[in-house]
Amino acid sequence: MTVTAEQIKQLRETTGAGMLDCRKALTENAADMEAAIDWLRKKGLSAAAKKSGRVAAEGIVAVAVEGTKGAIIELNSETDFVARNEQFQALARATAELAVRHSIGDVEELKNTKDGHGKTVGENVTGAIATIGENMSLRRTAILGVTKGCVASYIHNAVAPGMGKIGILVGLESEGDLGKLEAFGKQVAMHIAAAKPEALSTADVAKDKLERERAIYREQAAASDKPPEVVEKMVEGRVRKYYEEVVLLEQLFVIDGKTKISQAVTDAAKTVGSPVKLTGFIRFHLGEGIEKAASDFAAEVKAAAGHAA
Repeated sequence: MTVTAEQIKQLRETTGAGMLDCRKALTENAADMEAAIDWLRKKGLSAAAKKSGRVAAEGIVAVAVEGTKGAIIELNSETDFVARNEQFQALARATAELAVRHSIGDVEELKNTKDGHGKTVGENVTGAIATIGENMSLRRTAILGVTKGCVASYIHNAVAPGMGKIGILVGLESEGDLGKLEAFGKQVAMHIAAAKPEALSTADVAKDKLERERAIYREQAAASDKPPEVVEKMVEGRVRKYYEEVVLLEQLFVIDGKTKISQAVTDAAKTVGSPVKLTGFIRFHLGEGIEKAASDFAAEVKAAAGHAA
């Protein structure tokens, strides 16, 4: 199977490995991207186990909280300049408020939801495109709610109240002091903004992803020529470390740098005056998963692709 320049570019941005190593990884694995990533990691050539987070889309992530529920949306624009436009920000704010008011977590449903003036969100986006003169799109939305307690929100580097490039919602259930619970929730949300957890608990880690990690760790450990029982202990040690990296409750709280989030939640009961349960979180980073065109990278990609021909 022919390896394309675009595939090489994507693999390099995902792993941080060299161009020629990326070409070889793709060639050895029939251009299968996931298999190529694993191949590089097994060879110790990957700089990271997950995508680098390089983004292309501009725009805004907006949050809105109403009672025991919160909504988060991502509204994209072509340039950061438009993201600072008051009309664009008003559209993002109104859309997030509409999402939380009607508890809408599906983007297509939200696009077809009417505001107080009888216009749908989709029509409002189209109108903003015509007025501002730049393409826009409502990319995604999500809802988080609790039965009793609060949904705390946090915007990192806010460009306006409730909106910026990274938005977080955290669900906390408790019958304790609401103000103190919200304050703790904001600290947890700030932690999530910095630590980028992928799952709430170890039980929430996708089984196929965990097994993939185990397979990689096992092959790496086997290369040490240690006895099988030692290899398995090494693998389990790596799995625990993996949990500490990607599972929120297993991460060290960035606020103090020494307490696990799970323990911080338990300790919060003393301040709040009632047991606290962390029920869920949502983290939106503007443009995550959308690849950015890098014109200064074109010559290097073309050269590497030439080697693959």
